[in-house]
Amino acid sequence: MKNKIFFLSCFIIMSSASFSQSISSSPYSLYGVGSLYDSDFGSIPSMGSSGIALPSTDFINNLNPASLGFIPLNHFMLDVGGKAIATTYQSGSKSEKRNNFQFSHFALAFPITKKSGFSIALRPYSSASYKISNLKLPILDSNESYYLTAGGSGGLNNFDFSYGYRLNEKLTVGASAALLFGNIVDDRTFTILNSITNIHKKTDYNGLRATIGSQYKIDSTFTIGTTIKLPAQIKGSKVQSVETITDNVYGSIESDIASEVDDYYMPLEIGVGVSKKFKKALNVTFDYQKSLWKDVKQSDLYGEYVNQDRFALGLAYLDENKNFRRYWDRIQYFAVANFDTGYLEIDGKRVNNASISVGIKLPIENSLSSLNISYSYGQKGRISNDLIKENYHKISLNLSLDGIWFVKRKFE
Repeated sequence: MKNKIFFLSCFIIMSSASFSQSISSSPYSLYGVGSLYDSDFGSIPSMGSSGIALPSTDFINNLNPASLGFIPLNHFMLDVGGKAIATTYQSGSKSEKRNNFQFSHFALAFPITKKSGFSIALRPYSSASYKISNLKLPILDSNESYYLTAGGSGGLNNFDFSYGYRLNEKLTVGASAALLFGNIVDDRTFTILNSITNIHKKTDYNGLRATIGSQYKIDSTFTIGTTIKLPAQIKGSKVQSVETITDNVYGSIESDIASEVDDYYMPLEIGVGVSKKFKKALNVTFDYQKSLWKDVKQSDLYGEYVNQDRFALGLAYLDENKNFRRYWDRIQYFAVANFDTGYLEIDGKRVNNASISVGIKLPIENSLSSLNISYSYGQKGRISNDLIKENYHKISLNLSLDGIWFVKRKFE
């Protein structure tokens, strides 16, 4: 059984390492570097991305680097995952359905000392995958309008290194450094009366971002956690071609011209989380995160960046009073509610996101390894003017493997 798990994990890792961009489809990924992608490890998807205060005792917690200070000695952890998303897009009387599946991440973590741990992970940061046809938009300072047809793909990857250290029995601190890199291919056609302008652009981005975190254990049942993601500047460069067609006359304005583009700015993000366990059975987590997008002072041609608030309330049930001799007594159950105000405002309307999730954690043999399965239903955006509402169903699968290394066998 262990050999099968090993070969399965190797296969998933190789698949994950070759994942392509355009992981999720959304018309809102037209903006900036695409829609931000939630790629969480272990049972965190089952808890609606809440868990800033959870230690990494039996899974890798990607929400707070301080959690790595709790990795048990001699334990080597590996986490791989993927998700399937079925989305219905609605705009007025029109609707469209799309299905998508993609491996989302792989990560590994291990202790450095009995009080510290280290992790490395590769996952998507953002995803741009959109196709818009004949969208009517007003011309500034004019009564005329133009039509936009656009298509794009790509996004940014997040390759990060994290370290956590336990200062004492109560306080743990941590830090991570993330390399963000990738590209976005964008094709746009602007039609004004009898004039058509086609723009093909490929933009490459790269930059570094740091995160610091802490966890404080008030007692054996109550923990609080904090994270701060520092602002960052992501540099960009593009290669662009521009052509025009007027009265069936073709003209080339640019052909594969390389140039610099405006840098993309990441905001200051502050997160606070709590974790409280009741009667060794029910664990409640609550996270709040504030992202100061408005302070980056950048805007998009079709919308504005605004400050973002995210709330997540998670419930996890596992009765630790049982002796766990039966397999079904070792299964953990999850339920969560999540709300996100969004960081985009289009035509004065927020693109918010609300979802509910349920999940289950299935142990693998008599170990800390597990298969985490979660289902989420959510809504993003709204039907208003030219805005689009997304209704989505999402299934996440995360395989969390935990192996014990460098321990001499007592029996041969």
